[in-house]
Amino acid sequence: MNAPSTVRTVRRSLRRRVHERFGARLGLTLFVAVPAAALVGLIAILVESTWDPFRATDERTASWLHEHALGHPTVINALLKVSSIGGPTTFRVLIALLAVGLWLRGAHRLALWAASTMIAGAVLDLGLKALVDRTRPHLPDPFAHAPGASFPSGHALTSALGCGIIILILLPLLNTAGKAIVWTLGALIVFAVGYSRVALGVHWVTDVAGAWLLAVALLAASVSAFQTWRVEHGLRPARPVTEGVEPEEPAVVLPILPIKQGKQM
Repeated sequence: MNAPSTVRTVRRSLRRRVHERFGARLGLTLFVAVPAAALVGLIAILVESTWDPFRATDERTASWLHEHALGHPTVINALLKVSSIGGPTTFRVLIALLAVGLWLRGAHRLALWAASTMIAGAVLDLGLKALVDRTRPHLPDPFAHAPGASFPSGHALTSALGCGIIILILLPLLNTAGKAIVWTLGALIVFAVGYSRVALGVHWVTDVAGAWLLAVALLAASVSAFQTWRVEHGLRPARPVTEGVEPEEPAVVLPILPIKQGKQM
């Protein structure tokens, strides 16, 4: 091979490497993380400025859901249970146990990603609550009480982050139908937790919507960073939504299942 040909080959290799490194994160960052974060910021600004359309929407929604639950003790008890089980402590403990298990199995990248994403969510939750300092709803005959500021909903944020982390780790274990099922189940859990917080009268609907958008932005950003990390370690960029964040080692995630290395169920 002559010198010009060698130079062209090296240049192509470098361009491919740069494309893999930055292409792995640009899509998620530009089309998911940035728009979602921008919407969270916009909602926070409108909430703090007590913009009339937002305030009216929040008040109407909170009153409507509250009135529909009144006189239905079974519904109220179900909402209380969903809110309690789906609280931040539940998901933080689950992710902590998952991260420890992954670390002990040698999946250090996955363990660090799961733990750091959940920790970042807790920090953002506390920071935004202190910054916006929004008052919680005051409804007649409240079903529940909660301390602290209202925006964003910690329950909605943490449940969305927790479900997203768990799903993105488990995807390599599943076939196409299984993937559709876990994404649907995760969405239903997240919706149920968010709905319960508004229906119980401890959050406004914009608190929950902002929390969901924040979770999407944080997950997209952390997955994007993880993909860059993978490329820097010589692995190809994954397709997180269908393959998970680490598709090469599914047996590490759930070793009790009879899964061959690198193959799906």
